[in-house]
Amino acid sequence: MKRQDGFGRALRFISGYLLFFLTVAFAVTCCTMLFLSLMANELGVELSAENIGGAAKFTFLNVVLISLLFTVIDAVRRRRTVERPTRRIVEATEQIMQGDLSVRISPASMKGAADGLPEIAEHVNKMAEELSGIETLRTDFIANVSHEIKTPLAVIRNYCALLDDPKLSPDERREYTQTVSNAAQKLSGLISNILRLNKLENQQIYPQLSPYNLSEQLCECLLSFEERWEKKSLLIETDIAEDVYVMGDAEMMTLVWNNLFSNAIKFTDAGGTVKVTLSCAGEWATVKVADSGCGISREVGAHMFEKFYQGDTSHATEGNGLGLTLVKRVIDITESEIAVESTLGVGTTFTVKIRRHENELEETR
Repeated sequence: MKRQDGFGRALRFISGYLLFFLTVAFAVTCCTMLFLSLMANELGVELSAENIGGAAKFTFLNVVLISLLFTVIDAVRRRRTVERPTRRIVEATEQIMQGDLSVRISPASMKGAADGLPEIAEHVNKMAEELSGIETLRTDFIANVSHEIKTPLAVIRNYCALLDDPKLSPDERREYTQTVSNAAQKLSGLISNILRLNKLENQQIYPQLSPYNLSEQLCECLLSFEERWEKKSLLIETDIAEDVYVMGDAEMMTLVWNNLFSNAIKFTDAGGTVKVTLSCAGEWATVKVADSGCGISREVGAHMFEKFYQGDTSHATEGNGLGLTLVKRVIDITESEIAVESTLGVGTTFTVKIRRHENELEETR
């Protein structure tokens, strides 16, 4: 490999020399001929073959030396401005391909590089940084998934062992069976959310935009949680405008409302209040889901849309930390908007804005 590189450099040097030689020879020959012709005409000097021959040899030697000088200068310039920076970029990309994402190309090594190479080096550094971040996220994701899967599996395994005891009373057997069922349900929900999130993040699910009645959708989604809010004796307040049509993917948005309603009910203490409102202003339909729960701190709020993040660990058994991540991804894909306002000890309000259907906008104008 080194011999090939050396041969290649020698070949480039020779070809460069020949190029400079021909260029300088042509330029010097033209200039010399023009000079001699003008001198002969103006001074009336007759040039002999002997004089011309001597001048030609001297000129040829000058051409050879000048061409060699230019070739050396060009080789040094090329090595400093092209070959060395290019080799540094190639070495960095090879390290990245081998899995070393900590490699960075220092700006000092690009000093004096040809135009474009420093920009390439900067983009290689950014690529390595992004890949490093993705690798960290992937590692954390796998660790979190492993932990979330191990917990219900451990519960299922332990309680199945307890169910083998013939001395169990019917009540204990029913209790253990229900615990196993709940753990299996949680595991199923976790896997379903992971699959949904994977499809959404890899854009394998594309929104099917069509006009639909948002008012009816909100009511249907909210009623599906009736058993849960009655169990906690929650007060449900609604102020939903009738027949509000929006342009969106109804199936995807159902995922958003189910997660927001579920969180509102989950984080609101018994006897608390959950309020759902729908209003219209201009081209937007605005949905607000407010609760009188524990609220969210600024630190938790900064991470609430991250995978597996659960700010309130007292409710960790009721979810898997993927709900709001799914919500945010759906909101981004459908080009909607979401905002959060929260005060500790007072409650949280999620505000979602969706574009209204054009026909409805025309009717309201």
